[in-house]
Amino acid sequence: MSMLRNITANNPRSLIKPVFYTTVANLAGVIPFVLLVEAARLIFISFVHPDIPLDTARLWWVCGGMAVSIILLFICEIPATSAQFRDAYSSAADGRSRLGEHLRKLPLGYLNKRDPGDLANMMTSDFTMLEHGISHLVPQMIGAVVMPVLALIGLSFIDWRLALSLFAALPAAILLVLLTSGIQRKLGSQHIQAKIDAGGRLQEYLNGIRVIKAYNLTGERFVRLERSFKELLRQSIRLEGMLGPIVLSAIACVRAGLTLMVVAGVHLLLGGSLDVITFVAFLIIGTRIFDPLTTALAGYAELRYLDQAGERIVQLLREPVMQGERQPPAGHDVELNQVTFGYQDQPVLRDVSVSMPAGTFTALVGPSGSGKSTILRLITRFYDPEQGMVMMGGEDIRAMDPEALLGKVSVVFQDVYLFQDTIAGNIRFGRSDATRKEIEEAARLACCHDFIMKLPNGYDTMVGEGGCTLSGGEKQRIFIARAMLKNAPIILLDEATASLDPENEAEIQKAIDRLVRDRTVIVVAHRLKTVQHADQIVVLDQGRIVERGSHKDLLSSNGLYARLWRRQQDAGERRMIP
Repeated sequence: MSMLRNITANNPRSLIKPVFYTTVANLAGVIPFVLLVEAARLIFISFVHPDIPLDTARLWWVCGGMAVSIILLFICEIPATSAQFRDAYSSAADGRSRLGEHLRKLPLGYLNKRDPGDLANMMTSDFTMLEHGISHLVPQMIGAVVMPVLALIGLSFIDWRLALSLFAALPAAILLVLLTSGIQRKLGSQHIQAKIDAGGRLQEYLNGIRVIKAYNLTGERFVRLERSFKELLRQSIRLEGMLGPIVLSAIACVRAGLTLMVVAGVHLLLGGSLDVITFVAFLIIGTRIFDPLTTALAGYAELRYLDQAGERIVQLLREPVMQGERQPPAGHDVELNQVTFGYQDQPVLRDVSVSMPAGTFTALVGPSGSGKSTILRLITRFYDPEQGMVMMGGEDIRAMDPEALLGKVSVVFQDVYLFQDTIAGNIRFGRSDATRKEIEEAARLACCHDFIMKLPNGYDTMVGEGGCTLSGGEKQRIFIARAMLKNAPIILLDEATASLDPENEAEIQKAIDRLVRDRTVIVVAHRLKTVQHADQIVVLDQGRIVERGSHKDLLSSNGLYARLWRRQQDAGERRMIP
């Protein structure tokens, strides 16, 4: 049962229709052979006993029955084929959607620990294999198992001795396959890992192709990619080379039953305890009865491989999603209460407590690695704190529905990401039901309407994946337009202007000023001049709050903030000297 759950991505009910209709079609396929045996019997009786005339009327009925059985077989194959393929691909499509939705609800920390190549391989290659399993292997194998069982029962009524000899070698074949299942699993897991590594190296190579070219690392980096492909080749040959003899040996054991039946039949014929007609009937049936068993044995090794691929999907689907059911309160104040957090046993925040009242502007500043961006990630519940609480409106955000919580928050990152969609489509991510007029109004407020209208198709211009067809400043303004459209009461800005030229910075600063009006604003900033008018400046160092207050108060205290301010002022003056 666990194998069926894995192969169907935890949806075994999707096999009911394919298996049922395939079994019915297989049963319909037996009828012509039964009628063929009857026709051979009628002809043989007339041939052996010349005094008995050929029963032509019955023979014509048999021929008519064969014609009808072929039509019946065709009728049965229609729903079988539809159930096998259409339902299989629909099931795989639904499975991909379920997995994508599940990934969206998982904590970001879990996703960061997984290899992106592994997840991509799971969504594409693993599900493609499951499609093949649902559409071909499982229905065929179940049908292949049902048919020999029915044949054994039916043939036992004709002659139990020949029936037993026909299937005498089957237990040996099954035993051989079961005893080598451990080897199959080990080889399969090594091959899957080689595929994941090759996919990861390819993705790494493509993502870093600009750096590789810029630093002339093509040869060195390509060696890693080539090595992963060669390892995949080696594991593929090893998988086929070692499993092939096992499968062929099992098939040989099964087909040895026909030889045993012939030997037993000849012995019984010579002994006078078996008539020729029965022997001929067993010969005709025996030549065909092993075809579905051969298919089943050949497919079992592949089924074990698909079981491992499906097991990885099921394990991912069982990963616990972020919990929380309550709706966020009406209050928009944010507070961290004795929060401690780290990434993979590396502490980042230590006993941090800070209150950010509703409608105020709070700036988080400090050296790189002091934990500023981590605070924003905790507020959005990308991660949960190890100790302490993050509260909104006086309530712990861990008790809130994650999606409802994010509905209260707009985040503008330093490295923005635009989807491969139109400009309007990317802005509409802020609110899916927004009209075209609302989208254009948000674009105007974000200072990006003018440059959008200069594009070939205006708001209907397609954006390359990640926004590769736009400049950094243009992408940033579209992202701000998205946040404008969302109209959330809490705004988080993570170095939104850090890497922009002065012209773009001025435009984006105007857009941000409009975005943050009358909202709770939390800003991470390295350029201290951009936050000197903040209601509260929180200074972090090595994961702890070392200072807090207004710009004026912090300068007068002559602490870390004052040193950072003077350093930036001196650096600015040096840049101005020709």
